[in-house]
Amino acid sequence: PFDPSVALRRVLLALLAVGSLSMAIDLLLLAHYESVWMLAPFAALALALACTVARVTRPSAQTVRALRGGMIVLFVTGLAGLVMHYQAGLEFQADMDPTLSRWALFWKVARMKAPPPLAPGALLQLSLLGLAVTYRDPLVTRHQTAPTSGAPSRGNTP
Repeated sequence: PFDPSVALRRVLLALLAVGSLSMAIDLLLLAHYESVWMLAPFAALALALACTVARVTRPSAQTVRALRGGMIVLFVTGLAGLVMHYQAGLEFQADMDPTLSRWALFWKVARMKAPPPLAPGALLQLSLLGLAVTYRDPLVTRHQTAPTSGAPSRGNTP
């Protein structure tokens, strides 16, 4: 029988893979590799993509947990990126006009085009999508509640 949750999980995994790959290409085209810190999103996106592919090609409780771990790394990388982008903008705007009040400085930084202060938020969105994919994944749920008698468990997993 058709299980809509399996189809939805497959679509979300595909979105996660496409999003990770397209974001890495976007960063590459923007030359986001001028310093070691600028390489962090590439590493986090590569990990996210690898974990997504593992979850699709070798579905198991272990690959679901790996995907969760990859999404946590991606989330932390996104948070760090938000802080770094904001700090870089803050330093630039403060140098441009040291007379700005904190509130005016905040709004100047928030509307900057380079570095875009909210761009790393896309990593946060991808990580939350990945965590949503793993929510109540039957591979983990079944593994946690598997019968000890050796009887096969039921369920349809992607």
